[in-house]
Parts: sequence; structure tokens; C-alpha cells
Amino acid sequence: MKSTLPDFVKIVEVGPRDGLQNEQGIIPAEVKIELVNRLSDAGFSAIEAASFVSPKWVPQMATSIEVMAGITRRPGVVYSALTPNMQGFEAALAAGAGEVVIFGSASEAFSQKNINCSIADSIARFRDVALAAKANGLRLRGSVSCSFGCPYQGDVSPEAVADVVARFRELGCDEIDIADTIGVGTARQVHTVMQRAIREFSVAGLSGHFHDTYGQALTNIYASLEVGIRIFHSSVAGLGGCPYAKGATGNVATEDVLFLMQGLGIATGIDLEKTVGAGQFISRHLGRKTSSRAGNALSLKKTV
Repeated sequence: MKSTLPDFVKIVEVGPRDGLQNEQGIIPAEVKIELVNRLSDAGFSAIEAASFVSPKWVPQMATSIEVMAGITRRPGVVYSALTPNMQGFEAALAAGAGEVVIFGSASEAFSQKNINCSIADSIARFRDVALAAKANGLRLRGSVSCSFGCPYQGDVSPEAVADVVARFRELGCDEIDIADTIGVGTARQVHTVMQRAIREFSVAGLSGHFHDTYGQALTNIYASLEVGIRIFHSSVAGLGGCPYAKGATGNVATEDVLFLMQGLGIATGIDLEKTVGAGQFISRHLGRKTSSRAGNALSLKKTV
């Protein structure tokens, strides 16, 4: 396949929200605030910082109001929040979120297990959130989970992904994430799914969100680059997992993605060394080694 790699890609850092939501021990708000501040200082222009969901379902996100109030905001940085309903939207708006994130699954089985309703019903529920976001001048991002496979139904067709992308387009989303929630995607599959999604939404607004369960995330990012994707999600230190997808490991590590882009000569505007420091910071707090191979190697190199 003939391809032209870009000069620049946007990296959306999802560690503070998607990365930490599945941690068992409650992480103090001040630790989350410090993590977000370190990431802002590293040069990220987009940071997923909070989730305004019921603490009953995601206890780790119960401190989101405190986190959003405590971070040091840098000009030009978009701090986003997951908002499953109007109550969550109102909280995100009051907290000063610059972008709200809605979500839908490309898998009918996952939608039923995750939020107990059909795909169509789940996206219809977001209509009021979408209208409110636009009325208040907030960016709106849609995330399509299980775009490459589902823990309950197995294979997910490209047509199913395209259908959700089209529904999010109609809601007015500024960006749409094609997410490999359980990390089963492979390069050829990524080509197929992304090319089908591009027929429904501008390639400039599509992003790749890859988990690294089977070690294919970096390969899948490269495959996405080949078909024109220029936005990628990653999580510092490889934090993450999905509470509704047993066995799913973390998001691809931000440090590894930055090292890849650096090697390809693709600019990101992000300081790799500071990102490594942020990964080491949160890993120390969690009491374990970072999952980032590049992060570990670069950190060790500094101590030698």
C-alpha cells in the first residue's frame, strides 16, 4: 500500500480518565491533579481529565469535580470529560470542561452489557447532551467502543462501526474515536475498518484508540497512519483497562507512541522526557513499574 506519512499528529492523553478509571485503590485527587499538570507541562493539547458518571459505577472518578477545580489550566489545552447523560453534562460544564465525550458501542452485545440498552437507544440518549454541548460552545467527541472485536459477541463488522460513526456525525461530533476496547485488532483489519469509517466522517476528525492486550497497538497505529488517520489516543505509563471488558489491558503507552513518532520524524509538540517523568510519577504512586517499554528504557538510561 502506497502511503504518505504526516508531518504532525495530535496525541490525546487519556491516562487521567480512561487510564485510571479501572484502578482498584482510590487515588487521591491531589495525585490526579499533579498528573494532569505534569501532562499539561509536557505539551499535550488534549487531556481527558475527568468523568462525570455515577460513583456507584465508577468509584475512581468520584473526585472529578475536585480534579477539574484543582488543575493548573494552560492556554490552548482542551481538558475533556466523559458525560453519559445531562446530569453529567451539567457537571462537566460547571467544572469548566472544554470538550465532552459521549460513547456508543459497535457491538450490540457490549452495549447491552455495558449500559443495558441497544446501540440505537444509547446514542439517542445523547441527543440532548450533543445539543447542549453545541449551545454552550463546547467541543463534542464521540467514542465508538469495540470497533475491532467484542468480549461477548466476538467479531464486529466494519459496517457496524460505520453505522455508529454516521450516528455520531448526525449528532454533530467534532471528533470520533475508533476504539479497540479489548485490543484484538490487527493491521489489515485496521485498514479495512478505518477506510470504511472515512466514508462516513472526515478523516481529519477520526482518531485511533488502541489497547495493547495482544501487543498490536503500535502496529495498528502505523496501519492507521497509512490510511490517513492523524489523531491517536494513548495513556501515560500504559494505564487502563475496561471495567466491562474482562481481560482487556491498558491503552497503548504514550511514551511508546511518542518514541515511535520521533523515529518516524513526525512531530507531536510533546516533550518525551517530561512525559516519561509523568509516567514514572503515577507508577510510583500505584506501586508498580510503568507498562511503557520506552518509558522504562529512557528512565533507566538517565540513571546509568
